[in-house]
Amino acid sequence: MTQIPFLDLKAQQARIKDELRRRLDTVLEHCQFVLGPEVAELEAALASYCGAAYCVSVSSGTDALQIAMMAEGIGRGDAVFLPAFTYTATAEVPLVLGATPVFCDVDPLTFQIDPAHLEQRIGAVRAAGKLRPRALIGVDLFGQPANWPALSTLAAREGIFTLDDCAQSFGATLQGRQLGTAADATAVSFFPSKPLGAYGDGGALFTESAERAALYRSLRTHGEGTTRYEVLRTGMNGRLDSIQAAVLLAKLTVFADELAIRERIARIYDSRLGNAVGTPVRVPDSTSAWAIYAILLRDGAARDHVQASLKAAGVPTAIYYPRPLHLQPAYRDSHDGAALPVSEDLATRILALPIHPDLTDEAVAHICDSVLAAVA
Repeated sequence: MTQIPFLDLKAQQARIKDELRRRLDTVLEHCQFVLGPEVAELEAALASYCGAAYCVSVSSGTDALQIAMMAEGIGRGDAVFLPAFTYTATAEVPLVLGATPVFCDVDPLTFQIDPAHLEQRIGAVRAAGKLRPRALIGVDLFGQPANWPALSTLAAREGIFTLDDCAQSFGATLQGRQLGTAADATAVSFFPSKPLGAYGDGGALFTESAERAALYRSLRTHGEGTTRYEVLRTGMNGRLDSIQAAVLLAKLTVFADELAIRERIARIYDSRLGNAVGTPVRVPDSTSAWAIYAILLRDGAARDHVQASLKAAGVPTAIYYPRPLHLQPAYRDSHDGAALPVSEDLATRILALPIHPDLTDEAVAHICDSVLAAVA
């Protein structure tokens, strides 16, 4: 078999080419390339999709996190709690704003932030008295939702702001509702590899608060007020361009179908691989967007062997993540030394398989056969 693509954006583009071309041609005709009419249309469509009162599009998922935290005035002396097993942007933003990331361990089954460990970490920070507990960034990792009922209850009791880092999981549901309203604010990424991805960087913020939405709109445009040259606060250049909005509008027409295909592939992987490797444990009462399908091997040596065997068989893989954040050079000095054994263990054994809507049945079967052969 020829090399299987880990992600096949060309095949997706072929399926939506007519709607995509129509959308792009419209932008080229009106030439409103930044915050054009497609942006407002996209914001309305996204808010409707996830049932949020307000959607504010921005230039990336990272900027979404930063704008949300800027709006809360989070900075020096503030503790921001977040999982150690996730992408760097989640920890990067608090540090850029002068705050301190406090790394928490994750559930060994679902890989989502562990509410019990989070509670311990908040208590330890309060007892130390050096930082103010201000915010929790809960990450919906790999397409599945974090335990937002438990996280929201704890945050409300502790009086801290909740930010849902939903970069990988737009389209997932929890307790019958689309993600987007589980926290005080929700940040989404439209990086091209995401289940709903643009053809460049892009992101969005969701909130139920009109005041927060207004702040987000101001902050994404240099802190402007009612006119372009009225500057009310220090902001940033975080706007979404019209071409990316047009791409996302075209992709929304097939998004539900693509999520269904991802789910079907995940179930095949579960069925065929579940007795041979660790397969994803589902978060109760939820559905996944399946941005990533990650298996667990026995140890690092087993992962190296399986990854090499799959490469030889034309099956690409990826490691998300090879090192937890508290062990990254950029964050070591911010970490208080707390042991995070689950995150450290997962980093040695995890391996992601291809999962996207353009995988053929033949390709899925070949991936399963190759994994089973490698672990035999």
